[in-house]
Amino acid sequence: MKLTMLYKDQGSGGGGCPSVYLADSGEFVVQGIQLDAESLAALENPLPGETAVRIAPEVILGAVERYQSGA
Repeated sequence: MKLTMLYKDQGSGGGGCPSVYLADSGEFVVQGIQLDAESLAALENPLPGETAVRIAPEVILGAVERYQSGA
């Protein structure tokens, strides 16, 4: 899978996260800090192999803006 970074948290420094990528399949890939066990347990119906990460709203909005501009 080829990934193109759309947006990275401007305050994360270095190559850190959270970040949003566009996959060559057209799907978004989100990189962030994995939820703690208590928060993961609160997810509704996660399937095997699925997880969830935390990401700030401005990172999602920045990625969407770049995506819509034809990134």
